[in-house]
Amino acid sequence: MQDLQVILASPRGFCGGVERAILIVEKALELYGAPVYVRHEIVHNKYVVDNLKAKGAIFVEELDEIPDDVPVIFSAHGVPKSVPLEAKNRKLHYLDATCPLVSKVHRESERLYAEGYHILLIGHKGHPEVIGTMGQLPDGAITLIEDLSQAESITLLQTDKLSYVTQTTLSVDDTIEMIKTLKTRFPDIRGPKMEDICYATTNRQMAIKAIAEKCDAIIIIGSPNSSNSQRLVETALRHGCKKAQLILRVADIDWDWLKDVKNLGLSAGASAPEILVDEMIEALNKNYKVTVSEVKVADENIEFKLPRELVIA
Repeated sequence: MQDLQVILASPRGFCGGVERAILIVEKALELYGAPVYVRHEIVHNKYVVDNLKAKGAIFVEELDEIPDDVPVIFSAHGVPKSVPLEAKNRKLHYLDATCPLVSKVHRESERLYAEGYHILLIGHKGHPEVIGTMGQLPDGAITLIEDLSQAESITLLQTDKLSYVTQTTLSVDDTIEMIKTLKTRFPDIRGPKMEDICYATTNRQMAIKAIAEKCDAIIIIGSPNSSNSQRLVETALRHGCKKAQLILRVADIDWDWLKDVKNLGLSAGASAPEILVDEMIEALNKNYKVTVSEVKVADENIEFKLPRELVIA
């Protein structure tokens, strides 16, 4: 049996915001009973969503799919202001599972707008977090910057009072380059007091950088629609690993892709549970003589408070 060295990147998997969001759904099901409706996937992971469906959660894209008089939960990615307003108008009881670090960006954007700043949002068009952040303010108050070429070329009507915020799940390296460009073009541009990219995104990318050159290949466990998971694949390729791929879970492994791989890096996006990492190692053990080591770049012990009504209950 072929030897395989598996190098685990740490931190990996669930972050505090994801754990909080999942717990909100589970606690709501205990308190109110099934069904509890959730607008959009609570986090971007099919395994997590399917588990919550089995417990009685129903996932929808918009509030008009929800009957009257049932609880509804907003996802960890955040929602435009129009969504809670619609819920109030319909007298729906709602719980907001928005990650507190995303809520920080929302409050930051509102404060900057109130001070007369035009806001540049660095992020990916169509991502729920970006839709939610842009939806905190009137149309035209925020301009989206998706990549370096846009940062280099965008024309703005207002340049005297400019500020920027970012999506929390971006590539740290790409974002640094875009911010440098914006600061060169607009020297007086105002940034956040603290970085908007969340600690979990940063730490997981740092861990991948620490193992990339040691690995012949890297597997990231996560969903295709998970921004932070996709960024881990990009980080691996950018920092010295010749091949890397994102897979949902062990059933998606292409065993031919692993041919001739002797050192395999393994990590998971912030919305992927550790059980999927364990599942992966178990499958590898059936096909290889596996030795597992771990490279840790940071400790994480951040927990976020639940909504008061769920704590009291």
